[in-house]
Amino acid sequence: MKADIAPRLQLRGITKRFPGVLANDDVSFAVRPGEIHALLGENGAGKSTLVKMIYGIMQPDAGEISWNGHPVTIPNPKAARKLGIGMVFQHFSLFEAMSVLENIALGMDERLGPRELSRRIAEVMETYGLKLDPQRIVSTLSVGERQRIEIVRALLLEPQLLIMDEPTSVLTPQEVEGLFATLRQLAKRGCSILYISHKLHEIKALCDTATILRGGRLVDTCDPKAETSRSMAEKMIGGSLKDIRKGEGRSFGAPRFVLRDLSTRSEDEFGVAIDRASLTVRAGEIFGIAGVAGNGQNALLDALSGEVLGERADAITLDGTAIGRLSPSERRRKGLCAVPEERNGHAAVGDFTLADNAVLTARDRLGMVGAGLVDRRKARSYTDKVIGAFSVKALGAHSLAGSLSGGNLQKFIMGREILQRPSVLVVSQPTWGVDAGAAAAIHQAIVDLAAEGSAVVVISQDLDELLSLCDTLAVINEGRLSSPLKVGEASIEEIGLLMGGVHGTEAEVHINPGGGVAVEA
Repeated sequence: MKADIAPRLQLRGITKRFPGVLANDDVSFAVRPGEIHALLGENGAGKSTLVKMIYGIMQPDAGEISWNGHPVTIPNPKAARKLGIGMVFQHFSLFEAMSVLENIALGMDERLGPRELSRRIAEVMETYGLKLDPQRIVSTLSVGERQRIEIVRALLLEPQLLIMDEPTSVLTPQEVEGLFATLRQLAKRGCSILYISHKLHEIKALCDTATILRGGRLVDTCDPKAETSRSMAEKMIGGSLKDIRKGEGRSFGAPRFVLRDLSTRSEDEFGVAIDRASLTVRAGEIFGIAGVAGNGQNALLDALSGEVLGERADAITLDGTAIGRLSPSERRRKGLCAVPEERNGHAAVGDFTLADNAVLTARDRLGMVGAGLVDRRKARSYTDKVIGAFSVKALGAHSLAGSLSGGNLQKFIMGREILQRPSVLVVSQPTWGVDAGAAAAIHQAIVDLAAEGSAVVVISQDLDELLSLCDTLAVINEGRLSSPLKVGEASIEEIGLLMGGVHGTEAEVHINPGGGVAVEA
């Protein structure tokens, strides 16, 4: 039993304060050799602060950290790595102008030549099923592909304790199983794993123990396999988890948002272009786009939002009006709102207040600008409405976007677009990095918007999210969309095969009514 083994990592009374915030309050728990230990909690529960202290990025104000039975001070990440602690961050520390290989080399304390480093990178990628071109420039990569760099870089260190923060968002269901198998092999060899994820079914499938934080305090340590996903979520939020409420006997109206053979050109040699994408989204319908990161999701969002213009105006129509050559602002005036994958710098400007960020996208639809001047009262009023409706933890409309946690900024961005009541909402990764309670609230807001007659397109790497939220589903792979699938008629395994690219240039993939995938040349 792992409980009989002396801890590799022991935290006793860890406390960390920031101005006006008690981030960690007397937190104590242990991680043993060979144990896969989950760290759970809502956004703002103190998980990130805690693991940053374990990795030496921050220092505790009180308490003690012991490593293999000895009290230690971890002054910086290099000292943590020397002890044998590796970490995969949710928010990346990468140089965008450098290649994948160069970024990995910078994160290595051991100096290796390019040939040897490339060989070791190839071994890790083959083991984990992670696809990366070492020569790619980071600025050309999607968010999911950048996360893969962090995973590979940490695993190259062969750590005794591996901290993983949301590592599976870039993987297909089959690749997740492969990663879990490798983590279990690492654990059998004695590697400890501290695993952070909002996907509670992953915690149940993978982890031996779960430590749950709420409001900076430890509220429970449990066996995930003896819990349900719901019971763990309710411990995290300290209350009952609300189910998504969809109306009985839902029906859809006329087509509102239609793509007809939409194609784009890639702006760089490594990018993925959209290749003859077609779909129809009806009034009241939620249409999901599944896929592994780097298969054209960002290019599709850019084309739908108007950041990249197609060659034909009629390739995209909204309520019968061709909008394929309109700018993002013109599309917003026609009724299309969009949320990109990257919230920092793309969906929101960190140095702007929340009110100013509201003006950026809602100025025309909500009349926030007149005679060239911003109506500050309207901007503040709408921002306060978003903060209240989506339970955004912020000091008010004057708060800088960059001062919010990632999950709270995501809630603000989603609320800012949904409360404009668009005819069409296109959103990429709607619940990226948010906790179970916030995800449920965002999902319900999307369902309510669709119930009012809006057409909604959800692009997500979280297949469980799409299956629970959407009415119809297509898979994007290498810039191509599969035929639409009615949610509930295809298994996760079948969709995973489509996500992994079970089609060729001349092949069509069909889901058989009785199950199974057929590929016809």
